[in-house]
Amino acid sequence: MTSFILAAIKAMPADDYVGFTFFVGCMAMMAASAFFFFSINMVEGKWKTSLLISGLITFIAAVHYYYMRDYWAELGESPTFFRYVDWTLTVPLMCVEFYLILKAAGAKTGLLWKLIWASVVMLVTGYLGEAVYTTGNGPAVWGLFSGIAYFYIVYLIMFGEAKALADKSSASVQRAHSILCKFVLIGWGIYPLGYMIGTDGWYDFVDGIGLNMDVVYNIGDAINKIGFGLVIYSLAVSKD
Repeated sequence: MTSFILAAIKAMPADDYVGFTFFVGCMAMMAASAFFFFSINMVEGKWKTSLLISGLITFIAAVHYYYMRDYWAELGESPTFFRYVDWTLTVPLMCVEFYLILKAAGAKTGLLWKLIWASVVMLVTGYLGEAVYTTGNGPAVWGLFSGIAYFYIVYLIMFGEAKALADKSSASVQRAHSILCKFVLIGWGIYPLGYMIGTDGWYDFVDGIGLNMDVVYNIGDAINKIGFGLVIYSLAVSKD
């Protein structure tokens, strides 16, 4: 591990702050994965699967961040394809967390599939706008479709079926659900900013704020993926 860290640092120019965020993101995800996996045997059986999924989310992200850092270092281009492969695996798993914590309150697999399919639509349309239909109105149109799917997820968890189930749950589950909803509403809201910075559209003025798309995405991933897991861990060790 030490040789890997030293090799990564040596290969990275001192002023490559974008590459640095890939490196830090990889290490943070790896550390989070180790924490979640080692914590599984410390929690009650009903929370073991939730904590396992939290570890899988950050582990999958760590592997992709390792490759994305190398891609950036070699080509100096945004690793869009690898990033969306990562999201296609991890974002549905984040949706699964809502189902798992609400299962005791009567959550059905129908809710699970609604969240998963909405997340897939959100990601596929986002990829089309960012990597396929990149000229003219393409990014804005596909971004709109992606946004509609995102707000459908927000509706389900904050006002719809998931919210109704949370209201019937224990105080600790209600608290965890509320925090996870804030991650989706605020934390996931970071990604549209990165999308607008990286694509052309009526929102071109956003690019003038001087941020790099990958930096925005990397910060968003660290906040959301690790944060989701910490909320689940807090719920799993609660006495409620």
